[in-house]
Amino acid sequence: MNQPDFYRAFEDRHRGSRELIKARLEVYKPFVQPLRDLMQSSRALDLGCGRGEWLELTEQWGFDGQGVDLSEGMLEACRQRGLKVERDDALQKLHSMAPGSLVLITAFHLIEHIPFDQVRELIDASRHALCPGGLLILETPNPENLIVGATNFYLDPTHIRPVPPLLLSFATEHAGFTRNKVVRLQQPELAPGRLGISDVLGAVSPDYSVICQKAADSDVMQRFDVAFEGEHGVSLESLAHDYDARWVAKFTAYDSQIDIRMRQMHAHARQADARARQARIWAQNAEARSDLTEFKLSEATALLLRIEQQLGVAQAHLHAVLESNSWRLTAPLRALIKPARRLTHAAREGRLGSGIKRRIKSLIRATAAQVNRRPLLKRSAHRILNCVPPLKRRLAAMLAPVQAAAWTDNMTQAPDTLSPDACAILRQLKQSQRGLEKI
Repeated sequence: MNQPDFYRAFEDRHRGSRELIKARLEVYKPFVQPLRDLMQSSRALDLGCGRGEWLELTEQWGFDGQGVDLSEGMLEACRQRGLKVERDDALQKLHSMAPGSLVLITAFHLIEHIPFDQVRELIDASRHALCPGGLLILETPNPENLIVGATNFYLDPTHIRPVPPLLLSFATEHAGFTRNKVVRLQQPELAPGRLGISDVLGAVSPDYSVICQKAADSDVMQRFDVAFEGEHGVSLESLAHDYDARWVAKFTAYDSQIDIRMRQMHAHARQADARARQARIWAQNAEARSDLTEFKLSEATALLLRIEQQLGVAQAHLHAVLESNSWRLTAPLRALIKPARRLTHAAREGRLGSGIKRRIKSLIRATAAQVNRRPLLKRSAHRILNCVPPLKRRLAAMLAPVQAAAWTDNMTQAPDTLSPDACAILRQLKQSQRGLEKI
């Protein structure tokens, strides 16, 4: 493969299709269109014309364009499309042009291939070859794009060094051009609100151009004001600023959230501290109540001990009294006092006789009950009463109600088992018992 074919194949691979390049070059139409409307001449010169995309556009816009290049492969591509090109050195071609003979000079991706002294010479020669109001357009890779400046720029082995926008802009100003503008190109679309570090590295416009204009009458210059006042592309400074602003906004939001959380944590801590103080107060109160309860318990224990001691003393005194001779000697007197009091009370109420009778009956019945429980004594009592029949009948009549009551009580334990005749006899016995009790 010969050398011209190599660079043509390289540009076809990495520069993009002809349609893509022509679409990108449309950005210059607002700058160059007033030239065709104002200037009598329409001569334009494209330095390093390459495959001729720009020559095709200027021809469509009404310019008389000519291109020069040193690559025979590139020139052959232009000739195949009927474009006016020749093989020549850019600086030599400029120096051969008559002063003020051109309205437009362009150099797309040329200056990065030559030393900077020659770049300055190209700028100066272009100013002399342009007519008043004529334009010089210099497009080159943008080293503000960090990926371009660090990597992609060196894909082309004929590149010498990248030229920063400020340097190229100053060079055109120093050469005597009245005004210039940096136009950044081909930047990718950025998703709103999603700017990342990869965008800062590679989303800056990968190419830029400096468009400079030679001095002319104010009427001519004013026709270009709108184009020169517009903004184009993305600079590293603006993208880095947007990136910083985005993260500052995020950090501000994070700080605000952290501040809110910290205030909430402080509030929770204060609440926890208050609860801890309250718990300590409750614990102190509980301890004080416990101490008071313990004190009262000890007092109650001491009081109980004293009561037990006094009770022991009282029991000792009572035992001494009960065991004393005076208590035993006064026992008959105490036995008579209670019945005497009852008799006195019955006399006051007028029931002394009936009271004595009931007491005697009760005594006889109690004696009979004691006798009945002792068979030997019971037989002796029967022998004595058999000697005194009237007394026996009297005692039998007195004791009959008690025995009948005991029998009727036994009979009433199962009333459901008695016959009607037995129930009638039981009723008669109860009536007899009540009659005997009234005697």
